Amino acid sequence: MSLVNYSDLNGKTVFITGGCSGIGAAMVRGFIQQQAVVAFVSNDKAAGEQLCLQIEAELGDKPLFQYCDVCDVDQLQACLASAARQLGDIDILINNAANDARHTLDSMVPDEWDQSLNTNLRPFFFTAQSVAPAMAAKQCGSIINLSSNSAMLGLSGYPAYVTAKAGIVGMGKALARELGGSGIRVNTLVPGWVMTDKQKELWVTPEALKECLSQQCLQQTISEEDIVYGALFLASQASKMMTGQTLVIDGGRV
Repeated sequence: MSLVNYSDLNGKTVFITGGCSGIGAAMVRGFIQQQAVVAFVSNDKAAGEQLCLQIEAELGDKPLFQYCDVCDVDQLQACLASAARQLGDIDILINNAANDARHTLDSMVPDEWDQSLNTNLRPFFFTAQSVAPAMAAKQCGSIINLSSNSAMLGLSGYPAYVTAKAGIVGMGKALARELGGSGIRVNTLVPGWVMTDKQKELWVTPEALKECLSQQCLQQTISEEDIVYGALFLASQASKMMTGQTLVIDGGRV
């Protein structure tokens, strides 16, 4: 992956949720290529360990992996604390973990609703709660929350997921205001339909892809790396006066 070099990311400590596959794995690889110090969590232990070995073989550096269910706030915050002890205080937090399982209004029950928001929204708040004190002590830090253009477009087929992704945008604005006095920036990164292996396996059909591309101004598929470029920009001092903003990378889908 050919990346712009952001020299200020060299040596920064980055924590990524949902980092073992898809966009998250590309984030881990992309920040290591910037010479950042990277920790990530995932609920897939085997995939997380395999990614560490692959990156070490490719790039000569090994990220810190910890198994974690992000729905378990205590476990998630313990992983953040452990990463900070081992690698140094977190400079950049990337909330990426999500589950876009399809569901319908008529079939969803309260426990399933809670599970969706506990995966797709609640962890974003409590990771920010964990990293904010150390960032405030340094008077700097970048929190990047991944939403989805499904919330902008009001896509059907997963209303609880869309609700959570809309909530992330509002949370980002609120936390930017809350934390701005401490020098902490909070921005929301909004991908379109990224052609990850999971999407290709579960949801991408020729018909669905054709429809999506016809709605994009740029009629090309979106890769994981396209989203990494946006994250690197928001993490670096190139965006030092950006906070409370929403950066959309979806090919101009309307």
